[in-house]
Amino acid sequence: MDEDLKLELQDNIAVLTINRPDTRNPLGHEGDGELFADAAQKINAEKNLRCVVMTGAGKAFSAGGDLKSMKERSGHFGGNALQLRDHYRDSIHGIIRSLWNIEVPMVGAINGPAIGLGNDVASLCDIRIAGESAKFGATFLKLGLLPGDGGAWLLPRHIGWSRASQLFYTGDVIDASTALEWDLVSEVVPDSQLMARAMELAESIAKQPPQALRMTKKLMRDGSMNNFEAIMEMSAALQVTLQRTEDHFEAVDAFFEKRQPIFKGK
Repeated sequence: MDEDLKLELQDNIAVLTINRPDTRNPLGHEGDGELFADAAQKINAEKNLRCVVMTGAGKAFSAGGDLKSMKERSGHFGGNALQLRDHYRDSIHGIIRSLWNIEVPMVGAINGPAIGLGNDVASLCDIRIAGESAKFGATFLKLGLLPGDGGAWLLPRHIGWSRASQLFYTGDVIDASTALEWDLVSEVVPDSQLMARAMELAESIAKQPPQALRMTKKLMRDGSMNNFEAIMEMSAALQVTLQRTEDHFEAVDAFFEKRQPIFKGK
């Protein structure tokens, strides 16, 4: 994995780190779409993997797009309108789509600013924990742009229409305590304890059977986009599949034998 994006496997947990600390982990560089697609493919291919912890190196989660390249109209921001559209789809949308398609639960350890595209990337995590220094902003309008990285779909679902509108239309940046009050994050912890708490939560998730975890995430995702009857039908199909897995049999046996189950993803 390229050092700009580090993927580390620790038993059945993956740690994914945006690794450009000197520039506060900007995203959207040429090739970033491929970097994230490769990471997502590796994560999904590890069938015993059960959780991803995502964070940023240094003092920021991600400051968002590369303003220097915007100013210079170089790299991802160079070329004519048609070339820009292709770069945008391949690079920035490639990042978003790759993270969206990760099959296992993702815990975001939000250290420092998560701004613009960085806020959208954080929003793709299923659970978000913030360090006390974390800040969140959807500052696209301040740059004469719109929230085109998925945030217009994601953010209202997390914090509601009114508060998402407030962030988009004002360009305000909120602190960790406000993010907690607005349900953008689940917890706020001291910066020094952030990764330990994220890993503790990931380890709790990783105790669950891997196939059931992936199916539950799929069910929740599809539930946000389908009607009740469609989800009930999907639930029935997935449930009967799980009822014939070795992990289900093991869970039931462990319950009656008063011991911890050992799940093998079978």
